[in-house]
Amino acid sequence: MHLVLSLPEAEASPWMDLFARAVPEATLARHEPGETRNGAARADYVIAAYPSKTLFIEQQTPKAVFTVSAGVGHVLRDMPRHLTLIRVEDAGMAPQMVRYALTAAMRFVQRLDIYRMQQHARQWEQHAPRNPAQITAGVMGLGVIGGAIARALAAQGFVVRGYASTTKTIHGVACFAQRHDFTQFLDGLDLVVNVLPATAGTKGLLDRAALMQLRDGAHVVNIGRGSVLVEDDLLALIDSGKLSGATLDVFSEEPLPPGHAFWSRPQITLTPHVAGLTVPDETVAQIADKIRALERGEAVSGVVDVERGY
Repeated sequence: MHLVLSLPEAEASPWMDLFARAVPEATLARHEPGETRNGAARADYVIAAYPSKTLFIEQQTPKAVFTVSAGVGHVLRDMPRHLTLIRVEDAGMAPQMVRYALTAAMRFVQRLDIYRMQQHARQWEQHAPRNPAQITAGVMGLGVIGGAIARALAAQGFVVRGYASTTKTIHGVACFAQRHDFTQFLDGLDLVVNVLPATAGTKGLLDRAALMQLRDGAHVVNIGRGSVLVEDDLLALIDSGKLSGATLDVFSEEPLPPGHAFWSRPQITLTPHVAGLTVPDETVAQIADKIRALERGEAVSGVVDVERGY
């Protein structure tokens, strides 16, 4: 069995070592993104750890292509549509993203963003206490990670709604599906957490019209993909007072440009795409297990519908 990993030399460690230990029966080679090797050996499986416009010129017939992340956009841009693409499912990201979402939600409950702005203004003003049961929170995307976030919010006492492209059932969560339910899902939410992937169907989903459905003073948390949120609409509604603020980990352009308006808004908390970082050893173990299952002729989970983009 021959595996090819697409990643720069500077990032070869620890990935090459981890795969060598996890799949000792395989030979390994590294594809340098942007380069094409003449006479490169055909890969049985490709691990697209880094985007490359030349990877599929060199490797045209692998049995399957794996990502090392839940996101697949960087691979789909250049991958022929007839190939099988398999994404990572959780692999250590879900607990991180649950903690991130809960932290943002609890900060909103405790009005810590308001108190932070009062601190900068040297303003001493107390606000009435509230608890999670007074907050209706919505989670957009109910896969492995989004489902875990919805359950965690419900366990903390929030009133929770969930939205997905297909019907889901989660204890303690009012679930909505399909685009025609989206307005009902949004109506009156105090807090919305986006975990949706980047697809043609999710691009710009959180626009002005959608954000206007939220309760006055609502807070937006984006840990899915930057393309889902219309950034100018968010800024306009924060500046108008319709929304109280936002917690953003993903953006339409990354790294976020120094001149972007988000940096100067005290109502917005920014983090540099760290809500759910890849855990290499868990990711490699998951991919190795799936490769062996495929070699046995078994079906595996995480296969991407390339037309839908997830």
